[in-house]
Amino acid sequence: MVATVQTPLHSAPPGEGHRVVPAQPSGPVLPANANAGTNGQAVVLPGGPARTGLRRRVAAWLRRTPGLLLLFTAGLVALGLAAGATGIAAVRQRSDLVGGVAAGNGPLVVAAQDLYRALSDADATVASAFLLGGTEPPALRTRYQQDLAAASDALVRLAAGVTAEAADAPLRQISANLPVYAGIIETARALNRQQLPLGAAYLREASALMRDALLPAAQRLYTAVSVQLKDARDDASAAPWLALPLLLLALIGLLAVQVFLVRRTNRVFNLGLVAATAAALVAVLWLGIAWVGAAGHLDASRDEGSAQVDVFTEARIAALQARGDESLTLVARGAGAAFEKRFAETMNRLAGENGNGGLLADARAKATDAAGRAAADAAIADVKAWRDLHKRIRELDDSGQYPEAVKLAVGTDDAGAGGIFNRVDEHLAQGLRHGGDMFDREVASAGDGFGGVAGGLGFLTALILIGVVVGMAQRVMEYR
Repeated sequence: MVATVQTPLHSAPPGEGHRVVPAQPSGPVLPANANAGTNGQAVVLPGGPARTGLRRRVAAWLRRTPGLLLLFTAGLVALGLAAGATGIAAVRQRSDLVGGVAAGNGPLVVAAQDLYRALSDADATVASAFLLGGTEPPALRTRYQQDLAAASDALVRLAAGVTAEAADAPLRQISANLPVYAGIIETARALNRQQLPLGAAYLREASALMRDALLPAAQRLYTAVSVQLKDARDDASAAPWLALPLLLLALIGLLAVQVFLVRRTNRVFNLGLVAATAAALVAVLWLGIAWVGAAGHLDASRDEGSAQVDVFTEARIAALQARGDESLTLVARGAGAAFEKRFAETMNRLAGENGNGGLLADARAKATDAAGRAAADAAIADVKAWRDLHKRIRELDDSGQYPEAVKLAVGTDDAGAGGIFNRVDEHLAQGLRHGGDMFDREVASAGDGFGGVAGGLGFLTALILIGVVVGMAQRVMEYR
């Protein structure tokens, strides 16, 4: 038998014995210095060991309770700051808007009403003065001058405060035509003092300018200012859509973190977080109640204030126009059929064909209390008496009793058309003042609803932040 002897590999000289073939890599072979560039400079590859290690350390830190607690703390602090800041900004913005409604847009609507009324009253007053011939009563002359002064003053206030583009053209038109109207009236009055019939023609020309140019422009101006008021009121009553959701989100976040802590630490209460949660809840309720209350008062300022003012204004202007047409019918001396027709149309618009409808019935329906309804009822009764008296005036004029008809038309006692018209005008003015008072009261209440809310939200935000930091710090310290 021949014995076989194996020589260990490590004892074989180089190049002899068993050859060991190194394992080949399955992928491409990197150079020994894998991070070396072509110029010998280090190249940091994406996802290198340093970044991967950092990610792993951050992920491991976040998986531990202390890391989660610090992350929750940062999130709650950021959310609390955002919610508090937006809440304070929303309250201040709406408070400023309510102040603008009270001090800016509301007075502009009043100025537009004053302008329309002054123009209408000036036209009616000068027509009544013409009926008395060359001797013009000082009271009517003074009233006419006061109307022109009131119209000019209202025009200045409107030009200084109106921002709506739709108001530019009416303002220019009234500013240009009002001096022209006044000049024509002065010419008519001078001719009338000389007992010249041409004065009546100038009066009709001036009245046509008033009806065809000045009053329509005043109506467009009033509409533009009313739209501006509506837009401002809508902006002031808009919900704080950003602040409320952020406060609710902060409240939900606080509750969620407390649930997490209960499950992780078996601690039921954390005084800091409980205080922060209570502060967030109070902030949500306070802001929500303040907004709902202010919006309610602003709606009431529209329903109980602006709506009544609008319809009483229309009724008052219609009465003034009817009074002017009644006088112009007599001034025309037999050629006033067009004025008489317009008087009938205006009275139908004012009180309806049967005396129980029209603008006065609308004013009564929109009155929300006894004072408003009483003013409308009194105006309705006096308009009925005015209509009956007007029929008598027309009978006298048509039968050739012109002086008697004029005396009945210009009389300012209880039996004269002038006296009845003055009562109608006063009743409608009372309704206007009452509606204006209601508007001012409700807008003031809306502003009061936001009083102290901004400061309160700032204090509550501070409580939220302190509660979160103190409460979470207690739990983090337990892990050190």
